Amino acid sequence: MRIAISDPDDSRIEAYRAVRERDLVGRQHRFVAEGEVVLRVLLNQSRFEIESVLLAESRLDGLGDMLPLLAPETPIYTASRQVMDAIVGFPIHRGVLAIARRGVPEPVESLLSRLPEKALVVGLVGLANHDNVGGIFRNAAAFGAQAVLLDQETCDPLYRKAIRVSVGGVLVVPFTRVPSAEAMVRALEAASFEVIALSPSGRDVLSHIKPVRRTALLLGAEGPGLPPDVLARTRTVSIPMSGGFDSLNVATTSGIALHHLAFTGSRR
Repeated sequence: MRIAISDPDDSRIEAYRAVRERDLVGRQHRFVAEGEVVLRVLLNQSRFEIESVLLAESRLDGLGDMLPLLAPETPIYTASRQVMDAIVGFPIHRGVLAIARRGVPEPVESLLSRLPEKALVVGLVGLANHDNVGGIFRNAAAFGAQAVLLDQETCDPLYRKAIRVSVGGVLVVPFTRVPSAEAMVRALEAASFEVIALSPSGRDVLSHIKPVRRTALLLGAEGPGLPPDVLARTRTVSIPMSGGFDSLNVATTSGIALHHLAFTGSRR
């Protein structure tokens, strides 16, 4: 259902107003998807309901194959670039936004129980940077991880920037939260996962690891890393670096480790 918007104060597009401010204060069980690539991914994910779309008029021709995939009753708001920029509060160069509803959070035990016998899971502990979380989800999707677990300190993966950085990977890989890192490890062990914790001081070298059929990779924040009690309880792994340099961006680290775990040994 296409609706032309000429007034930035039109009440029908209230959900798109002052996007950056609402990024911070929340959207009442909704999230914003930004860009054509992300919208295409979102349209193929049945667990999210798209409530509306806001497009720059100049983008309509290029999205003609995609718009019929929306439910017939879904509002497709269109506006000039000038009006769209005024609505969202900054120049929106991609010219594509959508509002979608979050799904109901799934208990971790339920999520893990429905994974296949051969599964790769990522656990995030204390990651507060949306770029890093988005990058990790992008890698998780690229290397076939079946789920991502988040502790309570890890930032919201459905934050607009995290979704954008993930190139829609956040929308593809199922995720859920757990109360703590310790609870995450307990749940993974109960579901027969070998838990591997990445750490610069890890006892084993990543290239020597032969992953089992159910493997979980834990990643901590840059700087503090994973909690000592988690490191004491799990198999710790490091990635050797040259020249005594011992610091990689956590998203980069996840890509290296996930590639190894996905394509090495008995898992394939």
